[in-house]
Amino acid sequence: MTVYKLDPLTDPRWPAFLSAHPESSIFHTAGWLRALHLSYRYSPIAFTTAQGDSLSNALVFCEVRSWLTGRRLISLPFSDHCQPLAVGRDLSEILEYLQQSRITHGWKYIELRPAKNNPLSPAQHCYADSERFSFQTIDLRPNLAAIYQRFHSSCIRRKIKRAEREGLVYEAGTSDDLLRKFGYLLLLTRRRHKLPPQPASWFNNIVRSLGPAVTVHLLSKDSVPIASMLTLTHKATLVYKYGCSDGHFNPLGGVPLLFWKVIQQAHEAGIETFDLGRSGNEDPGLIAFKEHLGAETSSLTYYRSPAPHTQEIKSPNMVSALARHAVSHLPDPLFAGVGQLLYRHMA
Repeated sequence: MTVYKLDPLTDPRWPAFLSAHPESSIFHTAGWLRALHLSYRYSPIAFTTAQGDSLSNALVFCEVRSWLTGRRLISLPFSDHCQPLAVGRDLSEILEYLQQSRITHGWKYIELRPAKNNPLSPAQHCYADSERFSFQTIDLRPNLAAIYQRFHSSCIRRKIKRAEREGLVYEAGTSDDLLRKFGYLLLLTRRRHKLPPQPASWFNNIVRSLGPAVTVHLLSKDSVPIASMLTLTHKATLVYKYGCSDGHFNPLGGVPLLFWKVIQQAHEAGIETFDLGRSGNEDPGLIAFKEHLGAETSSLTYYRSPAPHTQEIKSPNMVSALARHAVSHLPDPLFAGVGQLLYRHMA
């Protein structure tokens, strides 16, 4: 069986394939891949055993070339998950081809980030667990009253009522003004977490590349932005990708109200699943918050070949506390500049 390469940014078969495949996500789309390419200079590439005018299977990756972290093949960078759109012999043939190509291309490793755990057969033992996360989704098929009743009474519903009494104003769209306010809140949030913010160009490229699939949601108090969220839509799934807030206003209940507003809007649009993304298992507070929204929890496991050494598995949260503390006290332009410099090497 022959394995073929294709460019998902230009191949006319790619959109039709994703439209027909039940397990495709926003992260497989040419728009998302284009945003990665424009922002970080990653090279999208897909592999398939299909030939002719249509595709029946594929795995999509980005090739990351970094002088700092090495050359890798990742499916996909800065994406919570990317399910292999191939099974059985097709999947085996593609993975075997990639394994044979790894040394030739100088890839330090190949990483898979499936939405459904363990798509690999026992024969593909060269792939090993590299990272594990909690993964949470909200079922939006019930009516809104039933969804609301699943919210935790004191942690969510009571705070929503408080926020409604505060007269918070909700806006949604992708205007420059909304993006600017989102960026302002993101900077506050990342500083609070002692992590550099993602580059502003990344969010601009997401909007530019994904168009109507992107929405920036914002809550304001007396014209002051207090909470924001960036979501992505694909078919009947809404993805919560980024969220941020001004911690000084958290007692007003803006964050729970923002989620409720987004859920109401998604429900009205016929969305069936709200994908809340991954959460680090070292962050039980975030996991609990999502569960208080009525989310169901499962797990995400990433796989890497060759198997990683323990010291190789690092996330931004594992950066030394001293370095994070120092970075978080930089002036805004320098703080943002650190993110601009580092993120393309992280993937």
